[in-house]
Formats: sequence, C-alpha cells, structure tokens
Amino acid sequence: MPDHPEGSPAEPSSRAAVQRLLASVGNPALERLAQLASRLLAAPSSQVSLLADVPTADDGTPAPPEAGPVVGATGLRSPLQDQVCAVTASLGAPLVVADARADDRLRDLDVVADGRVRAYLGVPLVGKDGHVVGALCVYDAQVRAWSTDDVLVLTDLAASAVAELELSALAVEYEADRVRWQLAVTAGEVGSFDWDLVTGALAWDDELHAIFGLEPGTFGGTIEAFDACLHPDDRARVAAALQDAIDRVAQYTAEYRVVHLSGAVRWVKAKGMALPGPDGTAVRVLGAAYDTTTEREADARIARVLETMQTAFFLLDDAWRFSYVNAEAERVLGRTRGELLGGVIWDLFPLSVGSAFEEHYRGAVESGAARSFEAYYPPPLDGWYEVRAHPGPDGLSVYFHDITERRRLEERWTAALAEADAATSRLALLATVSEDLSSTLDTEYAVGRLARHVVRHFGSWALVTLWDEGRHLRDIAGYHADPARRRAVARYTQLRLASLSPTSFLHRALRSGEPVVITDATAAVLPLLTGEAREVFAALAPRTGYALPMRARGRTVGAISLFLDDGHPDLSDEDLALLVQVADRAGLALDNARLYEGQRRMAETLQRALLSAPAQPDDLEVAVRYVPAARAAQVGGDWYDAFLQPQGSTVVVIGDVMGHDRHAAAVMSQVRTLLRGIAATTGGSPAEVLRALDAALDTLRVDAMATAVVGRLEQTPEERAAGTTRFRWTNAGHLPPLLVAPDGTVRELRAPRPELVLGVSPGNARTDSVVELPRGSTVLLYTDGLVERRGAHLQEGIDALAELVAELAPEAQARATGAATLDAGFLADAVLARGAAGDAPDDDIALLVVHLGLQDGAGTNG
Repeated sequence: MPDHPEGSPAEPSSRAAVQRLLASVGNPALERLAQLASRLLAAPSSQVSLLADVPTADDGTPAPPEAGPVVGATGLRSPLQDQVCAVTASLGAPLVVADARADDRLRDLDVVADGRVRAYLGVPLVGKDGHVVGALCVYDAQVRAWSTDDVLVLTDLAASAVAELELSALAVEYEADRVRWQLAVTAGEVGSFDWDLVTGALAWDDELHAIFGLEPGTFGGTIEAFDACLHPDDRARVAAALQDAIDRVAQYTAEYRVVHLSGAVRWVKAKGMALPGPDGTAVRVLGAAYDTTTEREADARIARVLETMQTAFFLLDDAWRFSYVNAEAERVLGRTRGELLGGVIWDLFPLSVGSAFEEHYRGAVESGAARSFEAYYPPPLDGWYEVRAHPGPDGLSVYFHDITERRRLEERWTAALAEADAATSRLALLATVSEDLSSTLDTEYAVGRLARHVVRHFGSWALVTLWDEGRHLRDIAGYHADPARRRAVARYTQLRLASLSPTSFLHRALRSGEPVVITDATAAVLPLLTGEAREVFAALAPRTGYALPMRARGRTVGAISLFLDDGHPDLSDEDLALLVQVADRAGLALDNARLYEGQRRMAETLQRALLSAPAQPDDLEVAVRYVPAARAAQVGGDWYDAFLQPQGSTVVVIGDVMGHDRHAAAVMSQVRTLLRGIAATTGGSPAEVLRALDAALDTLRVDAMATAVVGRLEQTPEERAAGTTRFRWTNAGHLPPLLVAPDGTVRELRAPRPELVLGVSPGNARTDSVVELPRGSTVLLYTDGLVERRGAHLQEGIDALAELVAELAPEAQARATGAATLDAGFLADAVLARGAAGDAPDDDIALLVVHLGLQDGAGTNG
C-alpha cells in the first residue's frame, strides 16, 4: 500500500504488518481454517491468500491487487490460483462462481483455462481498519453450484481468519518494552494489560476497557476487579491459567466470557507472558486480549452443523483421544460425551484393535490421505458401519454411518438371489431333461442321457435301468463325473443285473415305487453282489446311494441309481425332490414312447395293408416307399399304385385323400380300388380313367376329396425300335411329377392348365398331357409330405426336391445294374434320407419312382 497521506500517522498499515510477519513465520491456525473450510464445504481444495500492498495508478486510483503469500491451503495448488483470489480481493465482496469458464472475470485466467479451477467460492479478508488483506477460498475442478449456506459458512470462517491474522501479527510484533502500545497499534481493537506482581497494580489501556464494556479509566486496577468482570463459571479456570504462567514464568493463554455492565456476555481471548525479575521469579505479566465473540459464533454455527448432521462424527487428536463427538456419534457409539471426550479410542473400544478400523485410521494418519471403508464391529455395537476418515491439522476427522440394516437387506437379497438361482437351476435341469426326452423319437437313448444330467447336478456317478412289460431289467446307461472311472462304471453296468440279489435296493425301489436311500453304500451293497461285479463295485466304493423309480400312469418303467463318493455331500430334501421329478418325467416319457410305438405300429400295419406291391414290367424298374406321419395312429390318405392295363401299358398313380385319420385311410382304399378297377376294365387313358372315377364317386356317394396324378407309359413298335416311350398323364390338383433325363437334369411335368381335385364336380373335364421319354429317363411321383414345410412356400419345397434329385442322380446312375441305367430303389431311399422329411415327418409321405431301362427284345408297354 502507499504511505499514509501527509499529516497522518506514519506507522505501517495493519495489512502491511500482517504481510511482513506472516510471510516470514506462517500461521498453522490459518492452515487449519483452510482444512476446515474444505471439509465443511466438501471441496477438494481451499486456501488462504494474502495480498501485497495496493499500488497507485497514474490517475490516483488503486490498481488491481497482486497476490501475496499463501498461508493455508489444501489440495493441489500453484501461484496461478492466487489470480482468482486477487479478483476476490479487488471486489471486496464474496465471489461465487459455479463455472469459471462461463464467467467473464475469470475465463481468461490460466488456471481456469487448463481446468484446475472450475467452481470457485472466495470471501475477502477485511481487517478492522477496512482494508482487504487477502482472501479465503475453496475451489473445485468440477462445475458446482454454491448455496447461500456455503457463503455464510465461508464468511464466518473468514472472520475467524482475520481475527487469527490480527492476533498472530500482534504476537509476532510483540516487544517486551513496548507491548502495551505496539500490540494495540498493530492489530486494532486489541487491548493490552500490564500486571505488576510486586505492587499488584493491573493497568488496562482504553481498548481493553472497551472490550470489557467499561468506560476508559473506570477499571479498578486490581486482579480482583478483573475477576469481577468474568463469568462466574470461568473465574477458576482463568485464575489457574494465570497462576500456571506465573509459576513457570511462561506464556499465558486463556479464553473466557466477560459479563458487561449491561448484562451482555462476550467472549475474549487473551495471550501474555510472565516476565522474570532478577531472581528469576515472575514479577510482571504483560499481554493483550481481543473480542472473539464473532469467532465463537462461527464455531457455534459449525458445531450446530455437526450436531444436526444425520451422519455420526468424532475427532481424534494426535494421542487418539476423542476431542469432539456429535450427538449422532453418541447415539451410534452408545456412549455419552462425558464418557468419550478425553478417552483413548483403543481403550474405549478394545475390539477395534487389530481390526479394519485400526488399520484404516492409522493408515490415514500415516499417509495423510483419506480412507473410506465398510467394516463390522462386534457386540456391544454389533453393527456394520460405512466410515470415512480424513486426517488434518486438528487430528483425524471420522464420519461414520450405521449401515447394519442395509447390510441385512443385502444379505437377505443375496440369499433370495441364491434361492432364485437354485430354483432357476432346478428349472433349467427339468427343461433340459424335457428337451432331451422330446427332441428325438429314440426315447430310450434320451432317457439314457439322464445318467449324465443327474451326475452333473447331484452326485458322483449314476446308472439308468429300464423295466419292460415282461419284468426284464436292462441297464441302458452309466456315467461317472471322473473320466478315469467311467470305464469301471461301464463295466459295472454290464455285470450288475446278472449278479444282483433280488433283495437289492434297486429291486426294493422298483417294487415299492418309492425312493430308497442307501447309507454306507459300499458296505450295504457288496453283500448283495457276486463275482466280478462285487470287485468292480468295491473299487468304485461309493459312500451314499439312492435308488429312484421312474414311474408313469401307476406303473414303474425303470429306475435311476445315483451314488455319491467321499467328499460329495448328501442330497438335501430339495435336491431329492428335484431328482424324483426328473425320474417321473423320464418315466412318463418312456411310457409315452411305449404307447406311441404301439399305436404307430398298428397304424403303419393298417396303412401298408391297404397298399399292394407295384407291378414290375421287364423294361421298367418301379420303386415305391411309404413313410407314416410321426404322430401315433395318424394313418392318412396318401397312396401309390402301379399296375398293367389289358393292352400292356403300365399305369402309375400317386394320390392323397384329404384328412389324417382312419376315415381318410378307408376312403383312400375305396378311391384306390375304384381307380384300379376302372383303369383295368376300360383300358382308358389317364384322363378317361379320372372322369370315370369322378362319376363313380358321385354315383356311389363316396364322400371323398382327393388329389391324384395318373400316368401311363405307352410305346408303339416304332417307338420301341427308336428307344423312346411316351408318358401320358393327367393331374387332378396334385403336385407336378419330376422328370429325370438320362443326363441327370431334372424338370417338372406341368399340364397346360390346372384341373380340379377329385370328388368336387362329377362332370369336370379331364385332359391328358404327353411327353416323349428317351430310355434311361426316370419319373418321380410324390405327395406333399415330402416337400411341404411350415412357414415356407410349397414351390420352395418342390424346387428343393428337384435340386436334391439332380444331386443324387449321378450316384443312383452309378449304382445301376443290368438293363437299368439308374437305381430307382437307391434314389427313393436317398431322397427320403436326405430330403426335408427327416426322421419325424409331420405328414405321410408316398413316393413312386419309375425308371425306363434299356430294352432288349419285346416289351410290354405297347
């Protein structure tokens, strides 16, 4: 700052004195205030910056202040932050910035541009003479909105900082021979006293009179008059502090309450020094005092904040003693302040020694870095706590929250999830077993896979046994979790039933239909075995066994034998119940397979009985195939036929009566018989035969609708000599035949226009189509079960069949023997095996393949 104007006192300003003194000695109290500001406002960084003297510009106005030394800071800082503090000081009012990059006053500062300061809250430090001496600020590298309470708290802390600055400056400038005058001049509003211990005279300056609420010159001038000004509760403590300083010829410090004549109570803080006489004993006490009521009110506000927090808080000093405890900490810790304050945490809470609490508290103090953790404290607290420990100048600040209920909820939730996982696992096993049992017609193979499933979920090794209607037992599968022992289980599977006693646990489960638990399985089962089976079982040496019958519809169809080796726990009640469900599903699948297979055999026998063997002329090879639908007892109306007409021509037929039941099969037999009779007696062309068949169905009142292709292989002597044959056909709403040329190419045989199915209109016109076939040609007639697939267009299936036949034709030609140039039977089998029908068709399939071989001599297709 510039010198005082002419005529004013030449003493340095209070700010200049503070600057010189604090720049040289620093101030731990300000550092603590900065730390406290950071903690209370939850800001990662804070600091107290002091400013250099303000220069005067050419026009006489003050230039912007420059940042001076930093006396208290937390977090990472550099002198660049002082630029922002200088802005705060120049304003002379709080600077509140949520985002410095959006603030015209700050956005161009380097510290803002490089991202070190985004959110900023600063309060100027104003001395008693009205001059700004610095700034107290907190800042963050993230955008943040500051509340009104944040500003008030920082303002209160700034007042404490100013008071601390003034007291520190007073102490530093103190000189023994000028204490009474220099302290008052330097700090302002700081009174001084001089107590002559020899005479007992106690002298006060005017400022101290004002602090004690007295008019200048009215103080009594004795230590008794001083005591009379004190609050009664503080007199003994202050007297003890003074006596201690006198006895030790040492410093005196005290903070106490003063009762003014008006009754107002103010807080005063005093510091002094006992000075020795020639003999070394104290003869004088010099000191100064200032009003700390504002500071106390700020402390009270902070205390109120701490007291009203929902989070428990305590402060440990350097000796691990409780120096502050808020109300929530009293509740959570189960002790009063009187019991806690001054006590050592390791003594009051001995179970914390060696625990996570001690590890993190000591670690935070040693490293200077905050620690956050969750830990359990045994009874009497018996609770889980979320803890944050922050080391600082005043000691270790500990915030902790009781999370016992949350942890219990988490444990219950974890248990519920585990139960849900177990339920999901059980459902997954049942779903897997069900899928295995339903994904193939070979139910016995699927049931055999149960051995793997039950071992993976329940035990060490298992066997699956079937019990047929003749009461014959058969082990169909065995599996061990240990690959090295699977050969032994397989051997035991081969030997067991032949050597097992009728009193065995397996027989007991089969007869009773109830699960049987075999404790001490090796000792219990060995007496029931003979020969090599006994030796193999002894080597396997299971600890516990279970025999579970597979039941369905009141009858037992087999059993699952499960064994547990040493180290595998016994099944729980839930596991055993689940295993029973698995066995029941397997039993039901086996029984369904038995019923299905019986009905399927019955239906297939009926269907095949309705279809006769095809005619086999010398110059033709005719192959027919019939595949019933996968659904049991669902006989259908698909049929094929091949026979000779009186003139020697070969007639081939494929047809499909609508429906899939016994009625459809019966109608198919009628339609097939009528068509065969009409063609054989009339010798008519395919179109003539179908016209007559329509009329016969109408006359005989046969309730039938059917599709059909009727074809006739014709040949004149001239055509025979030329090696060609005519194929005449008509199509009543059926799928087009496929023609395989001698070179293996495949095409559809389609009539010029489609014609109605049979049984719709007895007067419907029928027309023949004719194509000339060279010898070596092949014609395929088929029903829709071969090409029709759910979700796909019918023509896509026909195209796929044509591609398959073209792919198979070369191999069928390579297998031909004799006069044939293509093996019709191989082609028929290969189409069914590799075609879309698969091993479980949804519809019947009828297939007729006729191949024109090479002619030698007289033929029959005249």
